[in-house]
Amino acid sequence: MANKKRPFWLIPFDSKMSGSGLRRKKYERLIPYIFLLAASVSIVTTVGIVLTLVGDAANFFRQVPLKEIFGTRLAPLRAEPIFGFLPLISGTLITSAIAMAVAAPIGLMAAMYLSEFASDKTRRLLKPIVELLAGIPTIVYGFFAYSFVTPLLTKLIPELGAKNALSPGLVMGIMIIPMVTSLSEDAMNAVPDSLREGSLALGSTRLETSLNVVFPAALSGITAALVLGVSRAIGETMIVAIASGSSKNFTLDITQSMQTMTGYIVEFTSGDAASGTVGYYSLYAVGLLLFIFTLTLNLVAQRIARKFKEAY
Repeated sequence: MANKKRPFWLIPFDSKMSGSGLRRKKYERLIPYIFLLAASVSIVTTVGIVLTLVGDAANFFRQVPLKEIFGTRLAPLRAEPIFGFLPLISGTLITSAIAMAVAAPIGLMAAMYLSEFASDKTRRLLKPIVELLAGIPTIVYGFFAYSFVTPLLTKLIPELGAKNALSPGLVMGIMIIPMVTSLSEDAMNAVPDSLREGSLALGSTRLETSLNVVFPAALSGITAALVLGVSRAIGETMIVAIASGSSKNFTLDITQSMQTMTGYIVEFTSGDAASGTVGYYSLYAVGLLLFIFTLTLNLVAQRIARKFKEAY
């Protein structure tokens, strides 16, 4: 009996594993390393971008005093160039502020309607239509701002220039609406129904429940949506390059032409600055400044999200 062969189903799994099964097990051991490699790509890419920006921006700051970049005059192609970046900073912030003034209220109201008031059928119909705006190329938005929105606004504001900050700001806001709406609606949908039911049971209306219960509970996700929208507006290139113009004057008049940081980069990468010149290295200085802006926004958003995050 001791030498009797054991039934197949009593043989340990490893001892009956076929050659293909052993190979499959070896491949499975490699999977975590493949995933780690994929996750490291973004880290390596970010480090490479930062090193490139810092390295070439350092060449700029060796030749231009740090205090000069906070000046209001920018003339990079003069015989004696002047590099005051305040016109670029103000142009970027003004157009982004106009964009968020459009995207934030419309996007949040659309998200609240889709999450709290729309039926399932209506939500399934409207949400893809709203998100379709995100698929339109930004250069199309740029020509739309220049050839349609600006002439339309000129009838209302006669002193509006052919190139101005108002038109691209409004169109950027329209472009950002799908991002704000979709992310905010997801954050509101994540709020447990028990909170809504408790509020309604206490006699609150649906609007009061939406504003006083759902909105505060989803605030961390809504904040992330708004910060992503701001970052998208700050980094937008083609709309402002086409419709905002390239005026480097420091002004707060939204009816006049302004140049943003991304518009400046587009202008100089088209060949206006020879490689190795101070103007060429100023591109990296502006890019580094843009990177710092975006990084600061994301850090602030994370801090706000942690502060207001609700655990259910």
